[in-house]
Amino acid sequence: MAERGRPRAFDREKALSQAMMLFWEKGFQGASMSELTAAMGINSPSLYAAFGSKDGLYREAMALYEDGDGVELGRAIAEAPGARVAVETYLMRSAALFTRPGKPAGCMVVLSVVHGAGTSPQTSGALRDARAEAQALIEARLRRAVEAGELPATCDPAMIASFYVTVQQGMSIRARDRATRPELEAIAQAAMAAWEGLIGSAGQPRIGSAGSA
Repeated sequence: MAERGRPRAFDREKALSQAMMLFWEKGFQGASMSELTAAMGINSPSLYAAFGSKDGLYREAMALYEDGDGVELGRAIAEAPGARVAVETYLMRSAALFTRPGKPAGCMVVLSVVHGAGTSPQTSGALRDARAEAQALIEARLRRAVEAGELPATCDPAMIASFYVTVQQGMSIRARDRATRPELEAIAQAAMAAWEGLIGSAGQPRIGSAGSA
């Protein structure tokens, strides 16, 4: 005989996945507690008992997202046969991920710039770190290419990584505004057309540098 008053067991992994989808679509503040508990199939006491707080739930939801799409993009960067292919694969794969049927548009990590408003300082810091991770991965891949002689020693891996991550982040916003996969792929290809100029840009004046108009 079941113990009277005992909370009904729930599938924590499934509940977290549902919370992730809601946060991805609506953001931290946009997803109300009533919407979260309804999506997760639990009541508020069970949510707090399992995740500590709404903030804690959001952190776990973001970590779940990173374990999926984040790991996939990181693997694509690491396993690509060359630096240029790594960057192109990163952008093209992003175009596909950002426009999947049945999933919210865009990247949950990128959208956390706005969607993470209202989170704790701890969570805000974790979100900044998550957003910086892609740039660090690309920069590391480019530095390996320089060391291997694939890219000129005079190129600036940090600048190149920053440029392509900024393009990818813009693609995420465009996806949110209903841009299609072909439209995002066209943006990616336009960005790749700048590759030769970027890797050979050492010594060239930069926007905002001393003496620039």
